[in-house]
Formats: sequence, C-alpha cells, structure tokens
Amino acid sequence: MSIDQIKELRQKLKENKNDVVITMLLEDKIKELEKKIKKGAKKRVVNRDIKYLTNEEYDKLMGSFEIAKDLYLEDKKKQLFKFFNRDKLIFLVAYECGLRASEVSNLRKEDFHEKSKEIFCRRLKGSRNNTVRLTKSTSKLLGEFIRDDNNSKYIFLSRKSTPLSRQHLTRICKKYFSLVDIPREKQHFHTLKHTAGVHLADLGLDIKEVQYILGHRNVENTMIYFDFTSKQQEVLYSKLGRN
Repeated sequence: MSIDQIKELRQKLKENKNDVVITMLLEDKIKELEKKIKKGAKKRVVNRDIKYLTNEEYDKLMGSFEIAKDLYLEDKKKQLFKFFNRDKLIFLVAYECGLRASEVSNLRKEDFHEKSKEIFCRRLKGSRNNTVRLTKSTSKLLGEFIRDDNNSKYIFLSRKSTPLSRQHLTRICKKYFSLVDIPREKQHFHTLKHTAGVHLADLGLDIKEVQYILGHRNVENTMIYFDFTSKQQEVLYSKLGRN
C-alpha cells in the first residue's frame, strides 16, 4: 500500500471516467487507501534530537547561583538576581523530578511532604502523576523556603505573588544559563528534564526506573535517554564478560 498505488488508481479512474461502475469502485478504493495512509502518518514519532546538559555544564549551572548572589549584593537596586534562592530551588526540583515548566508553576505547598521528603507531581501532556522523593538537601531548602513564603497555595511565585508562568520560567532559565556561558541552543527550561533523563540513565537506572521518575506514560519517551549513555553499554558487556 503506497502513494504509487493511489497514483495508478487515479490514472485508471481517468481512463474509465465514462464507466460509472468502475469509477465508483476505483473512488472507493482510493478513499480506503488514503485513509490507511493518513492513519499511518498519525503514528507518533518520538523526537530523539534532544538538548541536555553534560555533568560539567550542570555543575556550572548550579554554581551560577553563587555568582548571582554576589551580583545582587553588589547592586541591589538592579534586582536582576533578587530571587536567586527561589530560582535555585526551581532548578533543583525540576531536575530531581524531571518537571516541565508548567508543572513547576503548578506545584502547591500541599504537594510537598517534608517528613518523607516527597513531592506530588501533577504531570501534563499525557504523562502520569507521581510522587518523587527529593534529595535531603533539596528537601531541607524547600521546607525552609515554604515556611518563609506568603499565604499563597502555590510554591513558586513572581514578585507580584502570582504563580510563575511558563514564559517567566523560560526567561529565568535563559538568565542563569547565559550567566555561565551554556550554549544558547540549550537555554530552554525543558533542557532540565532531558538532562535528568540522561543523567539517570547514565547512573545505571533501568528504563522502568527512569520512566517512573520522569512520569512518562509511554516507555518510548524514556528510551531516548538510553541513546546518550555509555553506562548501559558497560553493563551489557559486563554481563557478557567482555570487560
């Protein structure tokens, strides 16, 4: 079944345009083939060309907050990095949970359970909601941040005390990424989710474990992160005794 077949049928249709019966049969066949081709075209293709931070770049990004703090203390009037503590937490939580920008915006205080160090993640775009345990250090920082915050039900707010929009988070992302010279093509919030996926795979987690952390409903979305790690190859050859 192909476009060439349809072309052939259309040619036959022209040749037999005066024959009503043959015309009807050919038109029905053409419609049937077009439907099948269209259905096949709708099959979801996973984009495997992803942008992520290397371990060195991620360390540089985390170091950007000390730079931001110094710049803010040098000139508080500019207020460019006034919210460096909030911004650091945003990046840490997004990375440890593999969150999209809009999912970070939607995090609520009730979602965080400080005693268990867990946070409930409301996933978007067909992903599966899940609960992820944060690192001890991030959990401590988040607990302190929430206690010092205002009465909003949301965790991360703008200077107007409203939930941060996806566009706002994108601007925040570009600001810190550019501060430590991370390439422009990587200066997107979704880079953090891709970075989490690649780093988890590189740590030796299997595909189902990475799928759970990232909240993927479809394991095909998780498979892309195993194209970028040599750790899985090392495990494979170790099992085969080819160290």
